[in-house]
Amino acid sequence: MTLAEPTRRLLRTVLRGVPTPRRNPFALLYLALLLGTTLFARFGDADLVHRLQSLSSTDAHNLLAHPVLALLGSGLWVAGPIWTPYFWAFLLTVAPLERRVGGVRAAGVFAAGHVIATLLSQAVVVVAVAAGAMAPDALDALDIGVSYGVLASLGALALLLPPAGRLLVLAGALAMVGHQVATDNDLVTAVGHPAALLIGILAARFVGRGPRRPRRVVEWVLRPA
Repeated sequence: MTLAEPTRRLLRTVLRGVPTPRRNPFALLYLALLLGTTLFARFGDADLVHRLQSLSSTDAHNLLAHPVLALLGSGLWVAGPIWTPYFWAFLLTVAPLERRVGGVRAAGVFAAGHVIATLLSQAVVVVAVAAGAMAPDALDALDIGVSYGVLASLGALALLLPPAGRLLVLAGALAMVGHQVATDNDLVTAVGHPAALLIGILAARFVGRGPRRPRRVVEWVLRPA
């Protein structure tokens, strides 16, 4: 076997992992939507952007007043002005999960993480405000973004990996979330991020189809369902 043959095999494996509309319709459409709202937030009318984001926020008051609109709307924005980190997050979590289990199941994991982790984190805020541990204005704090869906996708993907990859990815994910909880004073993300990761881990048993034979981790992640 020549040196060129392993190189060609590696290249073919990597190319199979490149998102395409056929293999990753959910991930690509969602990324395009987030790119559009990010550009609108940056270049659109500031007052209109503020009104739309405030209406989309999953703060406690919005969840009580219009829960469906808040839960749907909050998933249309990225938290912050930069879209690029979400491109890489989707490329490394949502896209390979979608290739593995299909678009509908991947969307289900993403939505479950977004919705359930949001409700749990805001319930903790309500309890903290009622107990006097947080100021009442926490019930109106802006809460938008897709990080819960991404972390749920990461949790599900990790559990569907072969054992070596599973331990590596889970250790990295737990370290990342643990570092954020330890260094960030935001109660919402301190509850929501670990919850979203756990939701994805639990969802893996319902959406996954394990590999029929042992595979290298990279080959497994990149292969389509």
